[in-house]
Amino acid sequence: MVALNQTSLQPTSFLLLGMAGLEDLHASLSIPFFLMYLVALLGNFILLFVIATERSLHEPMYLFLAMLAVADLVLSSSTVPKTLSIFWSLSKEMSFQACLTQMFFTHLSFIAESTILLAMAFDRYVAICNPLRYTTVFTHLMIAKVGLTAIARSFCVMFPTIFLLQRLPYCGHNVMPHTYCEHMGIARLACANISVNIWYGFATTLLSPGLDVVLIGVSYILILRAVFRLSSKDARRKAVGTCSSHACVILMFYTPAFFSFFTHRFGHNIPHHVHILLANVYVLLPPMLNPIVYTLKNKLIREKMSQVLFGTGAVW
Repeated sequence: MVALNQTSLQPTSFLLLGMAGLEDLHASLSIPFFLMYLVALLGNFILLFVIATERSLHEPMYLFLAMLAVADLVLSSSTVPKTLSIFWSLSKEMSFQACLTQMFFTHLSFIAESTILLAMAFDRYVAICNPLRYTTVFTHLMIAKVGLTAIARSFCVMFPTIFLLQRLPYCGHNVMPHTYCEHMGIARLACANISVNIWYGFATTLLSPGLDVVLIGVSYILILRAVFRLSSKDARRKAVGTCSSHACVILMFYTPAFFSFFTHRFGHNIPHHVHILLANVYVLLPPMLNPIVYTLKNKLIREKMSQVLFGTGAVW
């Protein structure tokens, strides 16, 4: 029986049900979840190792890619282990403070990754539209500032949500039909008005990842305009090739995330287990696919991975 702190009306722990309505499929769902998480861990750790050990990859584009790999590891590792624990019936409880911690790091890594993707879009814009200034704009100091900005921005956005959730009374409501703790999932258990939480979540989504998507879109419009002005077909093909992997990653990252966000708030006719499935897709699918996409699309990364892992320079 889950005990309650009667003085604050906050539960000492939450009981996470996983995908409510699909309990019979938990064991089956755990298999693709585990395999996808394993691929995400191996892919991102290998990518980080190759970039760290190969000095020729200590360039802005690859350093951004290393940051993206770190954000992917935090995003998936903040959620998937607990999800698997629920699916395997090992532990479905999580303390209130642990739940807030999980929520904080999940959303923090998502916002940080969005910031990094925006920086990568600007990197491609300068490289294609203003290549003569590229080396003066994207110095190692600039890369470090981008990384610190990504962390500081996501911290400033997410830190207030801890207090917004701690101020709420929960009146003994401690059963959460979810696989991990996220802001609105916790807030909806409260027995008080959560309008502040709803509007804060909505505003931060529009002003952080939402704004990032708009700026990324603008940068790619300018990139495409510059590409189509190139006289050489080979130059156009090369320019498009350098951006294609980034465009794929952007689509994989934002599409399930925004679909999950808007269906969670406005899709009241969509079954609850669909909401939960989408919430798991956007924290697991991009971390798994990002290293695969960049490895397949980038010849230099393929060559360096082959050299480091297999002792050969052959291209796959």
